[in-house]
Amino acid sequence: MRFFLGTHQPSWLAHDLGVPLLVSHRRLADRRSLPRATGPWACDSGGFTELSMHGRWRIDERSYVAALRRYATEISHLEWAAPMDHMTEAHVLARTGATVRVHQNRTVANYLRLRDLAPELPIIPVLQSQSIADYNRCADLYERHDIDLSALPLVGVGSVCRRQHTAEVEQIMRSLSARGYRLHAFGAKVLGLGRYADAISSSDSAAWSFRGRYVPGCTPSHRSESNCLRFALGWHTRLLTSLRTEEPGYRPDRGADFRARQETASK
Repeated sequence: MRFFLGTHQPSWLAHDLGVPLLVSHRRLADRRSLPRATGPWACDSGGFTELSMHGRWRIDERSYVAALRRYATEISHLEWAAPMDHMTEAHVLARTGATVRVHQNRTVANYLRLRDLAPELPIIPVLQSQSIADYNRCADLYERHDIDLSALPLVGVGSVCRRQHTAEVEQIMRSLSARGYRLHAFGAKVLGLGRYADAISSSDSAAWSFRGRYVPGCTPSHRSESNCLRFALGWHTRLLTSLRTEEPGYRPDRGADFRARQETASK
């Protein structure tokens, strides 16, 4: 299982960290200049925040595609990007006023539209639902539109972040994995990964930043560790160690090497 380190600091893309990063479109869209990536990264669409705050997407598919093309060209090393999907958490449904099935239909329709607009971009389909049966229904909806999910390099699974440690989510992941899908679990954390890491291909989390809010800063300039690269890399290393897993090509010592270089430079 590969683990993408979620970050709200786009500048980290330019560092040789040895770990794949996940950066939100919301953090990149308004930047005049973009960092040049030194390694693989993925672009999250920021849909959870967008729908939670506004109850709708405020950009259209063409604008999102234009942004992704810019990222792919100027940042480079874009491994995949999330679509403009619709989450199905209760508070998101309350904000949009729509049902789970409406959100599923919108998610699938958006993926189809983005694929038509930009077939060259590595946009992945995402499954959104609440129950095991409805996740499979969402998968069936893609299949009815001639999207063979089992033939794709990655299929996202959304709306599991706040319940990712539960037995139900483990069952969801294993049910979808049994269909031959290579899954990416959005927002999966240690408790959840401990249950189903063997059933998925990749996952991501920025939980290190929330945890870092309550940790005193490692330097006088850091009031906390919520924005600290060394803290984030240490958290990433400990997570992978706790799962006893290692992604292909990932060297666990590279994050430690980077932290050591930073400490030497600051002396």
